[in-house]
Amino acid sequence: MKNRFLILVAFICFSFLNAQTSESPSFEDIISLRSFYNAVISPDGSNVVFESQATDWKENRYDRELWLSKNSDTPFQLTNNLKGNSTGPKWSPDGKWIAYLSKRDEKTQIQAIRVEGGEAFQVTHTDSNIKDFEWSPDGQKIAFLQSEDKSKEEKKRKEKYGGFAIEDEEYNLNQIWLADFKPAQFNQKLRPDQLKDTIYTEKLKAKILIDSAAFSINRIKWSPDGTKIAFEHQPNPLINSFFKANISIYDMDTKSHKILVKNLSYDGLVDWSPDGKSILYQSHLNDSTSNYYTNGKLFRINSDGGQNKQLAVDFDEDIYRLKWTPTGIYGIAWQKTLRPVIKINPENGKTKKLVISAKRIWNYSFSKDGKKMAYAASNDNDLTEIYQSEYPQKDSKKITRSTGQINNWLVANSEILSWKSKDGSIIEGILHKPQNYDPNKKYPLLVIIHGGPTGISIPSPTPSYVYPMVQWLNKGALILRPNYRGSAGYGESFRSLNVKNLGVGDAWDVLSGVVALEEKGIIDRNKVGAMGWSQGGYISAFLTTNSTKFKAISVGAGISNWMTYYVNTDIHPFTRQYLKGTPWSDKEIYEKTSPMTNINNASTPTLIQHGEFDKRVPVANAYELFQGLQDKEVETELIIYKGFGHGINKPKERLAATWHNWKWFGKYIWDEEIEVPEE
Repeated sequence: MKNRFLILVAFICFSFLNAQTSESPSFEDIISLRSFYNAVISPDGSNVVFESQATDWKENRYDRELWLSKNSDTPFQLTNNLKGNSTGPKWSPDGKWIAYLSKRDEKTQIQAIRVEGGEAFQVTHTDSNIKDFEWSPDGQKIAFLQSEDKSKEEKKRKEKYGGFAIEDEEYNLNQIWLADFKPAQFNQKLRPDQLKDTIYTEKLKAKILIDSAAFSINRIKWSPDGTKIAFEHQPNPLINSFFKANISIYDMDTKSHKILVKNLSYDGLVDWSPDGKSILYQSHLNDSTSNYYTNGKLFRINSDGGQNKQLAVDFDEDIYRLKWTPTGIYGIAWQKTLRPVIKINPENGKTKKLVISAKRIWNYSFSKDGKKMAYAASNDNDLTEIYQSEYPQKDSKKITRSTGQINNWLVANSEILSWKSKDGSIIEGILHKPQNYDPNKKYPLLVIIHGGPTGISIPSPTPSYVYPMVQWLNKGALILRPNYRGSAGYGESFRSLNVKNLGVGDAWDVLSGVVALEEKGIIDRNKVGAMGWSQGGYISAFLTTNSTKFKAISVGAGISNWMTYYVNTDIHPFTRQYLKGTPWSDKEIYEKTSPMTNINNASTPTLIQHGEFDKRVPVANAYELFQGLQDKEVETELIIYKGFGHGINKPKERLAATWHNWKWFGKYIWDEEIEVPEE
C-alpha cells in the first residue's frame, strides 16, 4: 500500500488545487473531479468506509477505490488497484475486516482487508466474476452470487459449429455459492497475536449452495441468526425477466428452499426484520403493464408466509435503498428536487420524512444498533460529501472535503422555477445562471433534457455529462433543465402523464418552459438550443422534426422511430407500457410519437451522438434520423463513439463528446467556427 502520510496529504491538497484562480474550469477539470459514493458505517458506528472515484486519463478509465475514516478523522486511501476498481465494501460483523469486490487477475473476486492494517488478500478464487456477496452473521462464511460456468460447453460448440447465438436463450444463471472466511488459512502476514493456529497457504474451495436450480438469483440476505438465506430469483438473467421475480428462503439445516412470495409480476427482496421473524419486500403484484411508471408497493410478511401487510400506503413515490434496523425501516425517495430519508413504521406502515442537514441523500447506512449513521449527500452548491452522525441526527460531521475542488471556480448558480404547460400541468425545472448574471440582459438559452423518462434534474454547481454546461454559463448563456412529465419526484400521476403521449406532451413541457423565460424577458429568442441523452435525446429528436423554436439541437442516444426502437431494443416492455400497444396493434400511436413521422418538417441543424453497441436505444435510430435529415438537406452530423453502449463512460470519449457539443452550439448559437484541438 502507498505511504499513508503521502496519501493523506494528497487528500487534503486536492481540495485546494484551484485555490489560486477564479476562472472557468476546463472540460478536463470537470471530468477530473473526484467524487464520493457509498458510505458504509462499521457495526459499532465508529468508522466509515466509502468509495472514491478519480479519473485516470492514462488508462482512460474512472478508478474507484476504498477510503476509510476512523472515528470521524481525516480519511485515508485503503485500497489501490492499479488496473481495476475496488467497490462494494461490507464490514464483517465484528467490525475487524472489510470485504469488497475487485478484479486483480482475470475475474472479479472477493477481497478482504484488516481494518487495523496489513495488505488486502483474495478470499475467493472462482472461475466466474462474483457479482454480490453477504457476510454470515457470525462472520465465518460469505455467501456470494456468480454466474454458472459454461465455457467448456461453449468452446466445444464453437469448435464444431463456429459462432452463433439463439436470441433469448443464451445466458448463464446466477447461483448462490458459499465460502468459509478463515484468515489463518490464507497466505497473509498477520502478527502472532492475530493468529490462533498455523498459517495455511492453500486456496479455500467455495461450494455451490443450490445446484441445478431452474432460476437465476438476483439478491441474497442472511437471516439474523444465520440459519436461513432469503433470495430473489427470476427464470433467467435476461433483463425483461425481472417481471417474473419471486422470493424464496433457503434453510441451511435442511439444505432446501421454498417460495415465500410469488405474484404474477415483480417481487423484490429487501431485508429481514432485526428479530428474523419477517421479511420486507417490494412488489408490483399482478401489474406487468404499467410498472415502469407506477409506484412499487412495499410489504412485510412473516418468514412462514403469514401476516402479509402493505406498508407506506400513504407515500406517493418510489422508495429506494430500503433497510430494516432496530429503530425502524428507512429508505430514500425523490420529493420534487429533494431526496430525503423516509422512515417507515413497520407496525402501522406510516411514513415520515427525516430532517437531515442535506438536501439530497444518495446513500446511507446505520450501525448495528441503529443509533449511528453515515451518509453521502449534497446541497445545491456542494459536491457530494460523506457525513457521520448520531441518530436521530445530531453532531453531524463532514469527513470529506470534496467541494474544496471547486473553490474559486466560476460554477453554476441554480434556482428552481415552475411554469404551466400546454395542457395546464405544472412543470418544474432548474435554471442555471452565470455568477455574473445581469437581470437586465437577454441571454442565449440552452435547454438540456434529462433521460428516463423517470430521471430528474437537480441544482448543482457543476452539471455536465457530455454537455459543457459550466463553460456555456461562463460564456454568457442560461441553461434550463426541465423536469418534464414522467420525471421522478412528483408522484405517480405525474409520471403517468406521458403514457400514450410520449414526445408530444414532453415537447409541450420543454417549449412552454422556453416561452416562460421569453416572457420574463431574460433570453434571446433567436439563440435557443436543445439537447439531451437517452429519453432526453428522443425528446430532442422530436423537437427537431416538430418545432422551429431552436437554432440547433443535439440528439444523444435518442429514439427516432418507435417501431425501429421496439424491434431492436433490449427492453420491449417499456414501449408496450408507455404506448399501450405494439406497432402491429396500434400503428397510429407509434407514428404520432415518432420523430421520423414529421421528418419532412425538419429544418433545425442537428448533431447526432450515439454509442456503437447501444442495446437500449439501438444505433439504427441514429442512422435513420441522420439519413432523413440528409434527404431533407438539413445540416446534420452523426458521431458514433466506438465500443460504447448506451452511455459514454470513459473520460477521453466523454471529453470528445463534450468538444463536439461545444463546437456544434458554438457554430449555431454564437456564430463561431471552433476546431476540436488535436492535442
